[in-house]
Amino acid sequence: MMPYRSWVEVSRAQIGANFEAIRQTVGANVEVMPVVKADAYRHGAVEVSRVLEERGARWLAVSNTDEGVALRDAGIRTRILVMADFLPFTREALLSYNLTPVIHSLADLAELDRLAGQRNQRVPFHLKIDTGMGRLGTRASAGEIAQAILAASHLELEGLMTHFASAGNYQNSQTDDQVALFEKTADNLAAAGVRPPLLHLSSTIPIAYHRERAWRGMVRPGHAIYGYVSPARGHAPAQNLAVKPALTWRATVLSVKDLPTGALIGYGGMFRAPQPIRIAILAAGYADGIPHRLSNRGSVILNGKLAPMIGAVSMDLTSVNVTASPEVKVGDAVTLLGSEGNVSIDAQEIAKLAGTISYSVLCGIHARVKRIYI
Repeated sequence: MMPYRSWVEVSRAQIGANFEAIRQTVGANVEVMPVVKADAYRHGAVEVSRVLEERGARWLAVSNTDEGVALRDAGIRTRILVMADFLPFTREALLSYNLTPVIHSLADLAELDRLAGQRNQRVPFHLKIDTGMGRLGTRASAGEIAQAILAASHLELEGLMTHFASAGNYQNSQTDDQVALFEKTADNLAAAGVRPPLLHLSSTIPIAYHRERAWRGMVRPGHAIYGYVSPARGHAPAQNLAVKPALTWRATVLSVKDLPTGALIGYGGMFRAPQPIRIAILAAGYADGIPHRLSNRGSVILNGKLAPMIGAVSMDLTSVNVTASPEVKVGDAVTLLGSEGNVSIDAQEIAKLAGTISYSVLCGIHARVKRIYI
């Protein structure tokens, strides 16, 4: 029992073990840069980064400057790559906090060079190229890129990167096409005298399904750090990465009551009791991150048994049928995501029921849910 309405327990040891599993999979010649954006997928970026830094991670990746600044303020000293932020109002902080920017356009490259010149310093950066995602990244030719880089006297191109659109889809050639375009661009840049020491394309799925051609000198695992690998589609190689979820999410029983046959439960009377039932009201709802679409569909684990959610998931409360567990009492804990004995519910199962993706389930756990590190 914990003195909280709802909380998550994050295993430091499992975060570390997942990181080590990734390093063993890719080998000593490939740098592993864990992605800790979005508060480390809601596992807590500061604590997760501390674990990873202690385990020897030399790089971490975040999405924006604020995330990088928070890590620096918390004492994280490893290299931090800011992957999706070069907005005008963040640039000074980015440089002041020794964060490494990813540049997505030649115009931004020129602006970074100007800022570095003003500071009289040489600034390392990574350049992202759009190889088919159609999102961030330059679509300039290798010749244009080389000309811009060679003209930037205050910059050092440390890394060249791209992002896959369909890494888990083995039913089409999109990922192979992206790899081929990336390699062609890198080769043309090298021929022009531009040879960044780090090339990186891969997040979790190309690591897990051994798309080794896409590993190059660095990989950027996110989902796998937290214990998840999304299933591949088509004739994919066997998964060769074994990781386990590091997060367990629990909630406290706020009330227990018996209801007669025909009783309506929750907003809109979505559930009508087909017989006398005992229900428990949990101190967590969609404001805490339980997907509303689990109404009348989801389950929790109570004393090692599944208990179905009934009625609509409310903002702060969720009702479950505990007729099979009459011993339940106020103050007991149920597991929303995690394992008890031989019964488990993971983010991928929840996502399937809720019609979303496991990333969204994890990132949807609200900040008001207490984080406990074990």
